[in-house]
Order: sequence, then C-alpha cells, then structure tokens
Amino acid sequence: MRWLTNPVVQFLAAGLVALVIVVLATSALSRDAADEEAIHDARALTTVLGRSVAQPAVPRGLVRGKASAIDQMDWQVLDRLLVGDVRRIKIWAADGTVLYSDRTELIGATYPLDEEELDALETGGTDAELSDLTKPENRFEREIGGDLLEVYTRITSPEGEPLLFEAYFASDQIERQREEVLGRFLPIMLGALIGLMLLTTPLVLLLTRRLDRAAREREALLRAAVRASDAERLRIARDLHDGVVQDLAGSSYALSTVAARPAVDAGVREELDGVGRSLRTSMRSLRSLLVEIYPPDLHTGGLAAALHDVVAPLAAAGVAVDVDVSGEASAGEDAVALVWRVAQEGVRNVVHHAAATRVSLTVHREDDRLVLEIVDDGRGFDPAAGADEGHFGLRTLDGLVRESGGTLEVESAQGEGTTLRMEVPAG
Repeated sequence: MRWLTNPVVQFLAAGLVALVIVVLATSALSRDAADEEAIHDARALTTVLGRSVAQPAVPRGLVRGKASAIDQMDWQVLDRLLVGDVRRIKIWAADGTVLYSDRTELIGATYPLDEEELDALETGGTDAELSDLTKPENRFEREIGGDLLEVYTRITSPEGEPLLFEAYFASDQIERQREEVLGRFLPIMLGALIGLMLLTTPLVLLLTRRLDRAAREREALLRAAVRASDAERLRIARDLHDGVVQDLAGSSYALSTVAARPAVDAGVREELDGVGRSLRTSMRSLRSLLVEIYPPDLHTGGLAAALHDVVAPLAAAGVAVDVDVSGEASAGEDAVALVWRVAQEGVRNVVHHAAATRVSLTVHREDDRLVLEIVDDGRGFDPAAGADEGHFGLRTLDGLVRESGGTLEVESAQGEGTTLRMEVPAG
C-alpha cells in the first residue's frame, strides 16, 4: 500500500475528488440557472401572448359572460394561444370568475384569487409558480400529467376592466432548457478541469522527483557527515590509544620498577607509588573516554557488553542499573550502532542532569523494529518549558533517527523521572 503515500497518486486522487465536487456543484447550479431561464422564457411568452395576442382579441361582452364573445375568442385566437408548451389558457375577472378557458366547463365558475394573482392584477406585473393541482380550478390540469408552471399577467378588456391572463406550461420546457444548459457548459467545464489536471500532473511529478532527490541527497550528506565523524573519532581514539595511553602505561610500569628497587628510600617509594596510582587512574579515565569517543566493535563484542560499558559510570556512582538486551543479533549494523549512540547520549544526560537512584536500560525487538528504552527515577524536567542544553545531543540524533525511518521520544515531568524511547527499523 506504499503507492497510497505517493504524492502524484495523492494529487490525482485529490483532483478526482475536486472534479466530482465541482461537477456536482456545477450541475446543481446549472439546473438552477436552467430553471430560472425557463421560467423567464415562460414569463416572456405569457406577456407576449396576453398583451399582444389575447388582449387585442378580447371582444366586448366577454366580461359579462356573453356566449357570442366566448365563441369569438374560440375561433379567433385559441389556436394562437395554445402554442409550444402552453397546455391551458384562462382569463379571470377581478372577482375570481373564469371569463374564458380552453376548457369550457370552467367558464363562469368563480374561485378565489390568491395574493400573488391579485397583486399582478393591481400592478400589472408578471409572476410564475408551480400549479397546485389539488385546487378545484386546476382539476382539468391533472389530466395533463406531470408538473405545470402557471404564469399570469394583467391584460385589459375593451371596457377598460383589468383581467388576469393565465397560461399553463408543461414541465417539459424546463427539463429541455436544463438539458440545453448542461449540454453547453458541462463539457466545457469538464474539459477545462481535465486539461488542468493533465497540465499540472507532470509538474507535480517533476516536483516530487526533485523532493525525493533532495531527500536522498540530504540523507547521503547526513550519512557522509556521520561517516566523517566516525572516521575522525576513530583517528582520535587510535592516536590516544597508541600514544598517550601507551606512554602512561609505560610510565606507570617504569615507576613501579623504580619503586621496587631496594635502594630506593621508603619515603620516595611511597611518593612513586602514589604517582603510579595517579597515572593508572588517568589511564583508566582515558580508556573510558576512548569508549565514548568511538564505539567498540558492536557485532564482535556484542551490544550488551558495549551498553554495560556505557552504564559503568552510573554503577560507579552508586546508581542501581538494570540492563536487558535481546533481539539485536539479527538486527542490522546501522540499527545497532544507532541504538548504541542514543543509549550513550541518554545515559550521559542521566549522569549529568538526572540525579537518579535507579536506571533501567532495555533493548528488544517489536516486529521488524529495534526498540531502546531508558527509564530513570531522577528529577525530570518540563518538556513544555523546553529541554535544557543537556539534551542538545539527543535533538541532534533525532534527525538521524528520523532519516533512518525511526522515532525518538522523550517523556518527562518535574520530579517524576524521564523515559527515553527510540524505535528504528531492525533491518
């Protein structure tokens, strides 16, 4: 499943999600725009039919319900009013009487006009709404099937009375308008988004490769710095061992030989023995320093032995120390060396800052990872206040641990000791 962490895959997945969201949002907006456009067209057509077709053809006497006037409307303009998606026509008086309709059964019936229709009569505006097919005046519209859009506007009779002209449109017009809008804009929008993804994907791929290369170069530089540091440590350790330590050892033996001569005065012999002990103490200190400067051959001598050397200063100071090492035999050299380095730095912090009475150092395997834990019962510190200078070495090693694919965590609190835990790939 590592491909899921690939930035290019993540970018394409995010782009696909964004594309779906944009398509859904655009489709919804396009449908709304299509509905508004269809309603606008229906209102415009109703205005034209009412004022340019119906109003000039309204005969005198229609407002009084004269049969001849109704017949005249039928043969003069009915076929010119039922055009396109117009399914029904009604002309109302202000009191709610149906003066004319293509369904003659409604003519002469009276139904209350709602507020919007009365407002259109008063102001002369045009309005539209979905028909309520449950109303009795719309009972014949139920036969048409589907939703109907009713649009009404004011016209004037030859007698000067305001009338309400109402046209009913089938929902097919709205659906057709919606498909036309989507058909025009959706391919353009999809093409633009897909084109944008196609253009940006190579750029993302290029940037990802550059970042990967930079990460590899950084890791190589870090490893080179570590190798250079190891080489310099090795040179210093070799120089000290072959030079100063050997000189001190030779001086110590020479002093012991001189002090053992019978002709040497007792007071002088005592002074020479004191100088010899001082030289041997310095020599042991230098050998301990050599262990800190450069680690022993961990795979030859074993990590457990090396870690016992690391905690030796704690034991010498009277601190109870528990060391438990397992699972390092099958671990890689880099992982073992990193465990030793972090353990060395962690123990050094305990020696100089913790004032602990007990320290536990464990190394074990957890699946494919090598885990180091150092727990002390010392004074601890507040991580929120920031680590003191004594933890600078750990902060430096943290970058190396992360570069190796591991984690380094320090948990502590004032008066509650400190726990250091590191996990690194064992391979």
